[in-house]
Amino acid sequence: MAFSLDRSQSAFAEAKQYIPGGVNSPVRSFRSVGGTPPFIEKATGSKIYDIDGNAYIDYVGSYGPMILGHAHPAIVTALCEAAQRGTSYGAPTIQETELAKMVMKVLPSIEMLRMVNSGTEATMSALRLARAFTGRDKIVKFEGCYHGHHDSLLVKAGSGATTFGVPDSPGVPQSVAQNTITVPYNNIEELEAAFKASGEEIAAVIIEPTPGNMGLILPKEGYLQQVQAVCQKHGALLIFDEVMSGFRSAYGGSQAVYGIKPDLTCLGKVIGGGLPVAAYGGRRDIMEQVSPAGPMYQAGTLSGNPLAMAAGIATMKLLGSSNNFFVKLNDNTIALTEGLRTQAERVGLNLQFHRIGSMFSMFFSNEPVYDYQSACKSNVKAFNVYFHSMLEQGIYLAPSQFETGFMSAAHSDADIAITIKASAKAFQKVVEVCGK
Repeated sequence: MAFSLDRSQSAFAEAKQYIPGGVNSPVRSFRSVGGTPPFIEKATGSKIYDIDGNAYIDYVGSYGPMILGHAHPAIVTALCEAAQRGTSYGAPTIQETELAKMVMKVLPSIEMLRMVNSGTEATMSALRLARAFTGRDKIVKFEGCYHGHHDSLLVKAGSGATTFGVPDSPGVPQSVAQNTITVPYNNIEELEAAFKASGEEIAAVIIEPTPGNMGLILPKEGYLQQVQAVCQKHGALLIFDEVMSGFRSAYGGSQAVYGIKPDLTCLGKVIGGGLPVAAYGGRRDIMEQVSPAGPMYQAGTLSGNPLAMAAGIATMKLLGSSNNFFVKLNDNTIALTEGLRTQAERVGLNLQFHRIGSMFSMFFSNEPVYDYQSACKSNVKAFNVYFHSMLEQGIYLAPSQFETGFMSAAHSDADIAITIKASAKAFQKVVEVCGK
């Protein structure tokens, strides 16, 4: 049967009458790559299925949380059992403590944590806490790093903002933006210069240790240690945004990979097992400033709700049940990326492949990619040709050059082989349309 998105096209046209751009998160609109986004009907294991009857091997995984694959039986069972007991109480449960203990066991830098509902809430709260703890107003972020859509951090962000060519979002007040200092990632000299100019005013540095929102970028050797040293020298807090990389770059996150103990950590995605949940946590003396233990106010009626806690607990149990889980997941990710690299080289494409744990990116660039500016040199047209060829062959990738791919435990050797075979045709089409 020929590939068709007729029903999705009609659904998209209708959605645009009721929802801005027809989507509830911008990258879903396919604005970067063009064409019609498939409207998804269901998902199971490594695959998603649209309303047109097309099946896809999925490497988006809801942008990270589906590390076990879609509709994992243990997660579904946990959710059904929790729903029968009620979906929200607005009151404490022992499950909140259980999940908190499970997370803290894996990430020793977290001595206390607070559950919230999204990565945006986690980073927003962590920054408010850093300002409250230090008594300072300014924060430092890195170009291309995306930490959610609150005003303080929607300045030279990555992901959707990079895709649409609008790094600085309209609607962010100048009075707020002026307290956000942006510096290039992987450039310690620029960070040191920022502290030399404003060190006594900087409350915190917030960083994706392995950024995933301008495509996956890896830190230069020793870079994260240098960032931490600068923070310690000037009395600023170091906040690791591991909403995406937590349990993806490694079981203990990127902080385990690089041996860094940040002051605060923001988590999300995986710890919710596919439900809307996130958390921020860190040093006990800092976290004890959070209300009601301390004066820094942050609240949320649905934070730690029983459905999210049930899914998170079930996920964490499975992730920690086998020493081989992450070995196999990482090996499969290596097999995929090396297979893609081989196919690209066969047609004369010298692309940049990045991987850490079960996260991966492929940049259509002949030059090394190490920060936002170098990522932006990628050939977006070539990526778009590749993307649509893969989509038509049943491979679902994120619809942007500036997003990261994710492997799940549900992906089989056959899935990987099919993906690599499809890439051969897609790369050949890139050469035909865009050249080498």
